[in-house]
Amino acid sequence: MPWFVKLEQGLVDRAHFDQHLREHLDWVAELQRRGHQASSGYWRERKGMNGEGAGGMLLFHASDWQEAEAIVLSDPLIRSGCVSWVLHEWRVVAGAIPAAASPQAPAPW
Repeated sequence: MPWFVKLEQGLVDRAHFDQHLREHLDWVAELQRRGHQASSGYWRERKGMNGEGAGGMLLFHASDWQEAEAIVLSDPLIRSGCVSWVLHEWRVVAGAIPAAASPQAPAPW
């Protein structure tokens, strides 16, 4: 199952962003429940992709690019216009990320 990475940069002020944060966190939890091994976070220095604003990343499994893009487009932060984003399929070359406790495939999105 391929890994995908969504990189994002904030587009709105903190107050507007925070209005959608709980829904985003619930969405990440749902991705985890569905087996996508999702991890989401922000850059400690709070700089986005261009060095300004806030920025963050979501790492997750999806069956293919189409499913990955559908997952990203369902993110409440994207649907509400809070962040710009770019999606990459990540090919692990060295090292490993431990598999989830459950070997089952993610539920379709």
